[in-house]
Amino acid sequence: MGTIVAVEYLSLDGVMEAPAWSFPYFNEELQQFQYDNLFAADALLLGRVTYDGFKASWPSMTDEKGFADRMNGMPKYVATRDGGAPEWNATFLEGDLVQAVTGLKATDQALLVNGSADLVNQLAAGGLVDEYRLMIYPVVAGAGRQLFDQRAAGLSLTLAGSWTSKSGVAVLTYQPAR
Repeated sequence: MGTIVAVEYLSLDGVMEAPAWSFPYFNEELQQFQYDNLFAADALLLGRVTYDGFKASWPSMTDEKGFADRMNGMPKYVATRDGGAPEWNATFLEGDLVQAVTGLKATDQALLVNGSADLVNQLAAGGLVDEYRLMIYPVVAGAGRQLFDQRAAGLSLTLAGSWTSKSGVAVLTYQPAR
């Protein structure tokens, strides 16, 4: 059975939207954390808004460590109802999302979710996320979309690990309590 890991940027008040507030705290430790997450995954699982944002910026990026090459080259599964033709190594998931993702997990792939709040909430409600890796930045955003909504109500998690970056970002790893 494959795995789904959601890696998210969050402010202290739970906001994930437009994380420009994260830039002053991003350092080599967090860069390595993101590198390790990406290289441990077989494919990305993204919501349409995140996919469109990534697709608009990543194809033109390069770096010496190969992060951009990995991001651009790996398969992407996109939860969308907006149609259009998939690009950037993407496959659009059709039909019921929980069924489609359950089918992907059956292929033994390690799937990485970045951003994609709607997708995370649907997956959480379906019991499909195996691990949440939350980067809690020491800033209060004050407003914006939060990661979890009513679809994830009742989700019970167990802390599986934690560490704090030198810049003060708490990285908390949670797994569903089973």
